[in-house]
Amino acid sequence: MTRYGMVIDVSKCIGCYNCFLACRDEFAGNEYPGYSAAQPLRGMNWIKVIEVERGRFPKVKVNHVPVTCMHCEDAACLRLDQSGAVYRRSDGIVMIDPEKAKGNKALLNLCPYRVIEWNEERELPQKCTFCAHLLDQGEPEPRCVESCPASALTFGDLDDPESKVSMLLATGQVVPMHPEYDLKDKVTYLNLPKKFVAGTVIYGDVGEVAAGIDVLLSGDGKELSAKTNGFGDFEFEGLAENVQYTVKIEASGYQPVTLTAKTSRDVYLGEIVLTK
Repeated sequence: MTRYGMVIDVSKCIGCYNCFLACRDEFAGNEYPGYSAAQPLRGMNWIKVIEVERGRFPKVKVNHVPVTCMHCEDAACLRLDQSGAVYRRSDGIVMIDPEKAKGNKALLNLCPYRVIEWNEERELPQKCTFCAHLLDQGEPEPRCVESCPASALTFGDLDDPESKVSMLLATGQVVPMHPEYDLKDKVTYLNLPKKFVAGTVIYGDVGEVAAGIDVLLSGDGKELSAKTNGFGDFEFEGLAENVQYTVKIEASGYQPVTLTAKTSRDVYLGEIVLTK
């Protein structure tokens, strides 16, 4: 039996908003009886693209994180709803019945991800359906996935070990957005933004950037190494939060430098000057 899910690779998302636009194109003003009422022409976002700005000048990074209904195995909306308006299809897609849910604004508060939205015109709670009406017609994937030019969204059958989505899950690197919710999300993520430590190394005696220099980072039971690039920059990405790391820089003929960085935020150590 098919059980649908999605993996979103944040490192591939370029923030083009094609997924959002495709969703609006499919649902705004369009009725799909038995699946969903039409989205209003303004104001709804069944898939949001959240911009996450990290670091500080001159080391600033921006990630784009698409967020939609997680179609959880242990969906809070389904578990807590007393009206019978929320149900799960045999393929795992969590749906809101557009007839039974009429006037039930309380549904919005049942989702910790806050992805159920209120259609003021229809007095109706609505959310992503994984384009169930298209899947039932034989389409292989929702419109958001189809429209992504960077292949950041991967959709398929979680129970098929040969599907792309299952193979991504098998890497062990896929995580839910909020594991603390423990909802068994069927929309999961690769490369969610974590913390980074970065810096720029300069030869103090000549005032030039130090390229190809070894930089070692230790902490949280790990030891990582990197080399400065042609601009003297180094970076350690994907680090745990609120950990004290030690950064060691060594270059032949220069005094070694040891610095500490705590990842309560992304850390740019600035210009690190090597002396003879």
